[in-house]
Amino acid sequence: MTAATEERADGPLAGVRVIDFSTVISGPVCSQALGDLGADVIKVEPPMGDPARYSGAPFREPGFSAFLAQFNRNKRSIALDLKREEARVVARRLLQDADVLVENFRPGVTERMGIGWRELREQNPRLIYCSICGFGSDGPDADRPAYDHVIQAVIGLMPTQGGDDGPRLIQGGVADKATGMTAFSAVLAALFARERSGVGQRVEIPMIDAFAAFGLPEAMMSRTFPPLESDAPGVSDVFRTFATADGHVVGLTIQDAQFRGLCSALGREDLAEDPRFAEMGPRFQNYVALCDLLAVEIAKHPTAAFAARCREKGVPFARVNDVEDFLAEPQVANNETVIDVEDPRFGATRYLRHPVRYEKTPAGLRRHPPRLGEHTTEILGEAGFRDDEIEALRSAGAIR
Repeated sequence: MTAATEERADGPLAGVRVIDFSTVISGPVCSQALGDLGADVIKVEPPMGDPARYSGAPFREPGFSAFLAQFNRNKRSIALDLKREEARVVARRLLQDADVLVENFRPGVTERMGIGWRELREQNPRLIYCSICGFGSDGPDADRPAYDHVIQAVIGLMPTQGGDDGPRLIQGGVADKATGMTAFSAVLAALFARERSGVGQRVEIPMIDAFAAFGLPEAMMSRTFPPLESDAPGVSDVFRTFATADGHVVGLTIQDAQFRGLCSALGREDLAEDPRFAEMGPRFQNYVALCDLLAVEIAKHPTAAFAARCREKGVPFARVNDVEDFLAEPQVANNETVIDVEDPRFGATRYLRHPVRYEKTPAGLRRHPPRLGEHTTEILGEAGFRDDEIEALRSAGAIR
């Protein structure tokens, strides 16, 4: 991902136009990824803007939050009051030749706005219509409101996250982001199918399904072959931390050579000869007992010294970072995982880069996240609206 802004798109989706009606996280994650790859993303916002504008401090200015900035680069903003028919006419006009629509309204809302799939597919048969919803467009929970917290609660992972302290949310919008990236892959697949058939389609991504697919494979292992049960260690036994003399580390040794390296790093070569642990099969069967032994041994060592010995011996253990530690990692600097870019409106701005390296069609940062309605006039002009028509729409309150 290039670190300098540029108007010209040369990513793999250059020439693709996305009309994005989504808000907060799940839809914006999807549309931002499409924009990173060169798509022209038009963010359609209500007159008050995406709620993300008002949460997630710090704020550069009223209505422009850090939360907004992390999910809305490479987009232009147009403000439409879709409660008004004049604005709905504008929306349908923008969609006449669009490639992709992204929305995360509750089922039925887009139909009431006059931008439902059945209507638009007649107008634009090539359209990819991406619908993100909480539970699906039908079924007993179809109308149930859903945010990330609700989906985390339903999926069943919270008791494991909390351990002995009671259920605990994963600290971040993980269900939203997993859904957004699932939607991103769905749009790419639908665009590829359209290249073969010439016809668009509607793709629906229920959050409950997307996060289950992302979060539950480990929990499903003991349920994979009913009625067979497993005596393998539970997820909480595998995904655990180890206290050191001055911090914490995490790690996992799967290969025999890795386990021998760990024993050497701890000065406990005798454990590598213990028949309970010497080979992979018995080691996993006795994993809980092994972890109890490792906890005692690892606690004797300072974090930095133990991590260095593990690295020297090829053992996949690492110290537990906080975010500032992560930002200071040399590999993060090498990869430009985090980029600092000058926003001409506000000054220095920091983003996480698009994570994929494309040899011939690189992802790029062409536009900083937009102010509310920053590009309304520009977008309407491109759609063929005259200046007097734009002013009439603004006077009527249909646009901002």
